[in-house]
Formats: sequence, structure tokens, C-alpha cells
Amino acid sequence: MDAPDRLAERFEVHRGQLRAVAFRMLGSLSDADDAVQEAWLRLSRTDAGAIDSLEAWLRTTVSRLCLDMLRARTSRREEPLDWHAAASPAVPARAGDPEQEAVLLDSVGRAMLVVLDTLAPAERVAFVLHDLFAVPFDEVAPVVGRTPATAKKLASRARLRVRGAPAVPRAELAGQRRVVEAFLAAARTGDLDALLAVLAPDVVRSADPVVLQPGGQPVLHGADAVARQTLVLGQRATFAELALVNGTAGAVIAPHGRLQLVLAVTVTGGRVAGYDVIADPARLAQLELAVLD
Repeated sequence: MDAPDRLAERFEVHRGQLRAVAFRMLGSLSDADDAVQEAWLRLSRTDAGAIDSLEAWLRTTVSRLCLDMLRARTSRREEPLDWHAAASPAVPARAGDPEQEAVLLDSVGRAMLVVLDTLAPAERVAFVLHDLFAVPFDEVAPVVGRTPATAKKLASRARLRVRGAPAVPRAELAGQRRVVEAFLAAARTGDLDALLAVLAPDVVRSADPVVLQPGGQPVLHGADAVARQTLVLGQRATFAELALVNGTAGAVIAPHGRLQLVLAVTVTGGRVAGYDVIADPARLAQLELAVLD
């Protein structure tokens, strides 16, 4: 085996981890693969014999590439979106392997990707490297171009955003979570009886007009009407995941890890008393979203 083949073999040993790092930083499998491929091209043009730790060199290179891509990226929330087409599972994922993307989404979590997407680029990179991959701050610092102390502060700010601040006691939040989980499960399976069981009799559902089918009502009252309309729009529940929404249990709907809408849920007496389907970019930008552990 000649030297280029040996180098390629050594690179392949690290490809999986590099892809995992890049996916968490970029939230896109195709972008992650681009970053990993560019790292290979740079390695192939480098004197590998002068590299002390190939793993660290590759991780640093991929991370810097991701940081550049994040800084150059325009805000996703400003992109036009066909809501009803995007809600359909028949719409293919963005470029990349859908099965691999699904595996990565499951390992990271849609809510985590949504919250990571709200962070500043340097915060996201510092958090991913340190908190998700246990990279020491001495190694994180040169990636983000800061001192170790500043890199630590970047990760700390990101951590606070990711964890959020619950607005209710832990026991109450746990109760809200159970109710929202039951609601989402019923919506995913199309179980009308289960939906009726979790909705309060006088439940109110409101929704931004952009997500409604033609002729849809922005506000619905009563368990029967809300349950049936929830089933009509139930395909979106496939992409839903629990999240902390303004301090209480709710859900984000994020096909391919990209935020589409938020369900702000009100739980009273162990049932859903109301929920608001938020999709307007201005309203989404005002929400405090976090991962619900």
C-alpha cells in the first residue's frame, strides 16, 4: 500500500466522527459532508508526517471550515417556505442520504438543532466541541480565534441558551411534558379518541394564517373541532419534538432539523387547554426556545 492509500485509510477511520461534529455545527448533512470532504482535500495537500495528532488536526480543520460556513450563511428564517409542501413526508430531504440524515437527527434531536441554529457561530462551535465532544478549551480556543477563557465564556452562554430557564417548578414541568407527549403521540398515529382524551372540552387552538389550508379557521374552539383539525394537519407531527417554549413544555416542528413552526401549549388540569401554532418569522424570533431534557 502506497503513502496516499495509507493516508486515505487513516482518514476514513475518523470520517464518522468528523461528520458527526460537522452535522451538529451545521445542521445539514450535505453541508457536513462538504466540510469533511474539504478537510480531506486539505489533508491530501499537507505533509501528514508533520502532524502530531491526525484526529486533532482533522477536527480542528473541519471545525474551522464549519465556522466559516456558519458565518457566511444567511438566516434560514428569511428563506421562503412552501408550508404545505414542506409538511409532506413525500418531499425529499435536502441533498444527502435521507437514511443517514434520519440517524443523525435521532442522535442529536430536532430541538437541539433548532436551538443550536439560534446561536452565534463562535458560540455554536465552542459549545459543540466542548459540551458535545469533550474537547478541552485549550483546543477550542484556536478554532474560534479566542483565548481559552473567552472560548469557555462562549460555550457557557451557549449552554444557558440550550438549557433554557423553566418558568414553572420541576414537578409541574414534568406534568406538562407528559401531556404534550400524549398529544403528539395521538397526533402522529391519528388516534382521535386519544386526542379527545388529552384535550380539555373547551380547548382553543389558534394558528398563524400561513400554516392553514385554504378556508382554514385561525381560531377553533372545542375538543371535537380541534381534534379533527389536528388530525388533518397531523403529518407535521412526524417532525415534532418536545421543547421548552418560553419556559413551558411545547414542541418544535423541524423537518430535516430546520425549524418550520412551534407549538406553544397551555396545560391545565392534566389536559391541553389550548395551543398556538406559531409560524410567522417575526413571532418565531420572539420565542425563547430550549431543549427539554
